[in-house]
Amino acid sequence: MRRRFSKKRDQEEKMENPISARHRNKFWFVFFLLFVFWYFLLYEFDWSSLPGLSLVSPDQENHLQSLDSSSILRKNVSNDQNVTIPLNHSPRNIVSRNDTSGISGRDMNVSTYTETDYEIRDLEELQKELEPQLPQEGEEFDDDDDDRGENGRKTKPCNGLGQRLGNPQRLFLSSGWYTTHQFALEVIFHNRMKQYECLTNDSSKAAGVFVPYYPGLDIARYLWDHYNTSVKDYDTMGLVKWLKEKPEWNRMGGRDHFLVTGRITWDFRRAVDEDSGWGNKLMLLPESQNMTMLSIESSPWNKNDFAIPYPTYFHPSNDDQVLQWQNKLRKQKKKALFCFIGGTRPSMKGSIRGEIMEQCNAAKRKCKMLECIDSKENCVKPANVMKLFQSSVFCLQPPGDSFTRRSTFDSILAGCIPVFFHPGSAYVQYLWHLPRNYKKYSVFISQEDVKNKKVSIERLLSRIPKNKVLSMREEVIKLIPKVTYADPKSRLETVEDAFDLAVKGVLQRVEGLRRDMKEGRNSSDFDEEKSWKYYTFGKTAEHEWDDFFDRTRISFQYT
Repeated sequence: MRRRFSKKRDQEEKMENPISARHRNKFWFVFFLLFVFWYFLLYEFDWSSLPGLSLVSPDQENHLQSLDSSSILRKNVSNDQNVTIPLNHSPRNIVSRNDTSGISGRDMNVSTYTETDYEIRDLEELQKELEPQLPQEGEEFDDDDDDRGENGRKTKPCNGLGQRLGNPQRLFLSSGWYTTHQFALEVIFHNRMKQYECLTNDSSKAAGVFVPYYPGLDIARYLWDHYNTSVKDYDTMGLVKWLKEKPEWNRMGGRDHFLVTGRITWDFRRAVDEDSGWGNKLMLLPESQNMTMLSIESSPWNKNDFAIPYPTYFHPSNDDQVLQWQNKLRKQKKKALFCFIGGTRPSMKGSIRGEIMEQCNAAKRKCKMLECIDSKENCVKPANVMKLFQSSVFCLQPPGDSFTRRSTFDSILAGCIPVFFHPGSAYVQYLWHLPRNYKKYSVFISQEDVKNKKVSIERLLSRIPKNKVLSMREEVIKLIPKVTYADPKSRLETVEDAFDLAVKGVLQRVEGLRRDMKEGRNSSDFDEEKSWKYYTFGKTAEHEWDDFFDRTRISFQYT
């Protein structure tokens, strides 16, 4: 009986096993298809491209917070003058250093002005005026609990970085990436300065005096509307008056003072005292001539301002994030030979944007382009910009409204070799941050050759030897920490970032001026029109770039 039962059961199992096996195979096949479909939707599809759909934080309604607008305050001083100065919760405005040897970005003491009696001024009105200039794109936050406010809700960082990006389309890292506005440098730099490790309350030991004034946010209120010059210059005039009354000013006549402007130099160099003139005259004031002005674009023809990098989307909080990003780029596959992001400048005489776009279109598959004319919002989405730059070997960086572009630093951040058409776009600008030997990390094509159709960009770039391209690309990747502003809440340990190099450059300059004063010399005794040559090459003799800096040939709207 047992044998019969056993035999019968064996026969039944043989009949059932093929059926259950088929069901299992079907189940795993359907599961695999669903997994592939889910992965595509989550990582590969750009949801933000759908009309009216974007990933928006519940705290996104007030974009001004990303630029720390609550720091714009008014300080009452003598003679009823008012000075626009940011709130400083702890007095840390004066960078100082005791000895004069071995200056570096990390071996200095710091003391500061102490500010009291503030009153918030027209904050709602200021917010309305600045809102159109700030990013209007919503991006998701990551799950970092450090930025959670009350009730566990995510809050925006209040240090000028903007909202967290997350990692859409796996283009970035899981942390360290933000929707940073290109004009947010004043707030970022100030927050980094407040965390500077070498601060002192003894101003007599100060090697340099940092002035926490936000001139870019100040003048932004008046650039596109009709205001008279007295309104545009009001806070600037009050600032220099207040500085001159401080004992720190008298030691070197302000030559050890420095401040940061988050806009280009032309916004602070109004050429005429007429209400229709662009910007204010901050950089033209006699007191300003002694100070060191840091801006995202400097003037080639003036002595007192120096360019430091535009802020990008990457703000690492530790060295590992920098190394991780660099290694990611080294493995990146490049699908296009070159690319361009931007729009034409039909109203600007001498602009080569049109010719560049024509050549890109003619290059077909070798050139990719993101045109910023009718759909400008696409060109300010970090995912769109970085995706194109990461997939291209070379990134074209022609002048726009002025010599420089934030796009230059976005391309470096993406490991894309920049191609310049005017030496004023980088080579005479960021002297503390970029190599003097520009051929190591970039390609130069004369804008005149492009304008006169004497050069094929595609042919020229295609003929660069592969080993040379690889060497340039590696040099660009090595530049990333030097053009990146680390998260103000943290500090990089083994590499210097853009802030470190800027402070180091300022203090070396101030130390040189101090030494010249003691020895009765004047290191600024050269033709100011040739400042670009003196600061870049140390001499003002004839140079092959002279025609590029002939003012009669410049047609930018700011000059």
